[in-house]
Amino acid sequence: MILWLTIQLLTLCELSLPSVWPACHTDITLTAPPALSPQPWLGAHPAAVVTPGVNVTLRCRAPQPAWRFALFRTGVLTPLRFRDVSAELAEFFLEEVTLAQGGSYYCRYRRTDWEPGVWSQSSNVLELLVTVQLPRPSLVALPGPVVAPGANVSLRCAGRMPGMSFALYRVGVATPLQYIDSVQPWADFPLMGASAPGTYSCYYHTPSAPYVLSQRSQPLVISSEGSGSSDYTQANLIRLGLAGLVLICLGVLVTFDWHSRSSAFGRLLPQQNWV
Repeated sequence: MILWLTIQLLTLCELSLPSVWPACHTDITLTAPPALSPQPWLGAHPAAVVTPGVNVTLRCRAPQPAWRFALFRTGVLTPLRFRDVSAELAEFFLEEVTLAQGGSYYCRYRRTDWEPGVWSQSSNVLELLVTVQLPRPSLVALPGPVVAPGANVSLRCAGRMPGMSFALYRVGVATPLQYIDSVQPWADFPLMGASAPGTYSCYYHTPSAPYVLSQRSQPLVISSEGSGSSDYTQANLIRLGLAGLVLICLGVLVTFDWHSRSSAFGRLLPQQNWV
């Protein structure tokens, strides 16, 4: 009798609507043997980084035809949504996403010939970022901000998200010096040593629409080796020149004062002899 009731309950859960499914299948985390359940793949369209209000589609693709797909969010035990498609691809629509919907997602699938409650392995974790502006990147010089004569330097603009487009700017130049699309969370901009000295900044953005931009990095000053000592020498020469000019002026004043006193003494001397 108990066995018959269990079979009936499992059958009812399999045929239930998606809204009832989480209440029935508490064993959703069970997986099939790895040989029978290759890992699915989860992606986002139009992008995994979007601004609030954009419609986002999360696509779960199985390596083999599946019957049911489930979308999960990291930290939540029960599935967020189900899709019954009898195909290799299921789409989960997120309309006008909000900041609260940003987070880590993954998906699973199951086949009709699997035992009840048996699901595939989890897909890759998809980081969905919903933001009005990306975090500010950092800009550093490799190997350092002081360039030796004849040497080159690279400026690394580093953000927090992979697969972004990076732009390098130089103070005084309106247009970007270089653009780089990088699969890494950073991009390296090579500069020739002779023309490298200057002040630079960078930013990054999503590679396709809807575009999300970052703030500009803090400015980075690149100088040539020896420029500091030459500036110091030039400053010393200016100081010495000013000191010499002051001495010359003092000498002129002393000489003028000496001549003035001598003339006055000469006018008084005949008067003293007359008396």
